Amino acid sequence: MKITEVKLYVLEHPTRKASSHNIVQVPNLRRIQYTHEGARTDLPLRQNFIEVCTDEGICGRANTSIDPYQASIIRRHVLGRDPFEREALFQMFQKGTRWVYQKPGYFGEFDNCLWEITAKAANLPVYALIGRVRDAIPVYLTGGDAPLEDYVLAIENARQCGINAYKVHTYKGGKADMLILQALREAVGPDYTLIADPVSSYTLREAIEVGHHMEELDYLWLEEPMFEQKMNLYQELCRELTIPVMGTEMLMHDMDLNAQWLIQGATDRLRANARHGTTQVLKLAHLAELYNTNIELNGQGGLFGLVHAHLECCIDNNDYYEYFGSGTGESNRLAGQEWGLMNAPLVENGCLAPEDTPGWGAVWDEDKFQSMVVQVL
Repeated sequence: MKITEVKLYVLEHPTRKASSHNIVQVPNLRRIQYTHEGARTDLPLRQNFIEVCTDEGICGRANTSIDPYQASIIRRHVLGRDPFEREALFQMFQKGTRWVYQKPGYFGEFDNCLWEITAKAANLPVYALIGRVRDAIPVYLTGGDAPLEDYVLAIENARQCGINAYKVHTYKGGKADMLILQALREAVGPDYTLIADPVSSYTLREAIEVGHHMEELDYLWLEEPMFEQKMNLYQELCRELTIPVMGTEMLMHDMDLNAQWLIQGATDRLRANARHGTTQVLKLAHLAELYNTNIELNGQGGLFGLVHAHLECCIDNNDYYEYFGSGTGESNRLAGQEWGLMNAPLVENGCLAPEDTPGWGAVWDEDKFQSMVVQVL
């Protein structure tokens, strides 16, 4: 089997506009600290998809952040290659990243396409190629910065589909956040799983104080409390706290750098996202396992949740799928259907499960998909 095509589809939504963010200062702090707020644009909402096809008619498709220039790099290196040489191609792109002046992990969705081609050729779901350890992965709901009552309402709504874990984003300053974290624990009771993510908004002192407070309140982990690039501060924080610190979200595209944070004691858990490639995620998962710790996948994941559903059911040292959405559990499916992917996974009984059909199991409304295509590169 040989790779014959690498296409980049650019789709444009017929009605929706792209969103953006404005940088705004956090009020009521002695120091200068920033956060963001949503911003509207007049630009049409676009989504790229990469598709890799072979001479035997087997294709893999993934939504992607790969741009046209990066697609051209991939294309000229892989046409005519055997898609089963997935590890060889990974090593070539990983070791060659510096020589084509790209960021590490840029080729990740191409790697996901190769996994799909291999699985389809074997007539198996991707999870069967890797080896499944569970049938479904528990979900935590994640929400944005808000007042306490909004967090509580989101938690109650999520109970409709069985979600029993919540990650609170709050970046109002350490002292204010500690009050919110305590009130939230009191509101949901001692047995509900809570996680906190202040999104790089703390000083080291605040992170230590909030972390100790979270230990007393039995939160599961403290995520990204400071800018991750400050390794020495994270090393000190991890030494000080017993609650796990997860501090590599903005480094997770770089497999080697992500690994170094764990090796050097600057994070207790690893963060990853399969947009940087299934092969990379699995390598990091095995590293974390050997360090007797977890890897937690960030965000919805490729194909509106299908990719992460497969991977998280194959990684033993992984606790939760991160779910952005409503209490009905339909958000991933509705988001996928906007672009013609009809069967993104639902949250059922608090869990997400992969499809049992070959590849990632995506079912496409091809007419709808093609109707939104504005460029094929």
